[in-house]
Amino acid sequence: MVVLAGIIGSFAAIIGLSDNLGYLLPAIIGLESMGIPSPGETALVAAAVLASSGKLNIVLVIVIGVTSAIVGDNIGYLLGRKYGRNVFMAPGPFMHHRINAIRYGDGFFERHGPKAVFLGRWIALVRFATAWLAGINRMPFRQFFFWNALGGITWGITYGLVGYFGGKAAAHVLAQAGIVGLVIMVLMAVGAWVLYRRREREATRESGD
Repeated sequence: MVVLAGIIGSFAAIIGLSDNLGYLLPAIIGLESMGIPSPGETALVAAAVLASSGKLNIVLVIVIGVTSAIVGDNIGYLLGRKYGRNVFMAPGPFMHHRINAIRYGDGFFERHGPKAVFLGRWIALVRFATAWLAGINRMPFRQFFFWNALGGITWGITYGLVGYFGGKAAAHVLAQAGIVGLVIMVLMAVGAWVLYRRREREATRESGD
């Protein structure tokens, strides 16, 4: 990821000579949203910095970034919903554990799906997988679409304007705040797992009685 970020930075410097090519930067967000690890956040900020120097239009940068994020996430969701669950539940090594993980994920997204989808857009280490997980765990599409769109719009506007007015340093500070969101999501996941295991043990005891 660091190497890719460096490449993005160099690419941004090179395409500074060509305004139109600069709009490819926010389009990279779509790859990340589809589940391909890519520095979408860095690409958006780089395009916003170019816009601050007059080489790009910041409104168009944000529109392209937001659209790429939403479209990419929806593709990831649909792929996860159609193929991901079958892959996880296919016969093979650790099948029991994989099935338990699916059951846990179903319960987690049923209780925390909106928060997970919205916050996932703001956390780099989670962003590329959230849509797939929502699809695999069959989060209702309308619910996913709303919270994903809300997350994509607010994230794109925030990082675009921060990069435009504050530059890379300000965007870096905002990115650090994403660590707090990551901690919150981890705590939520651990809590949901503990609750799931507790209910599983209670169900086992009741069936034994």
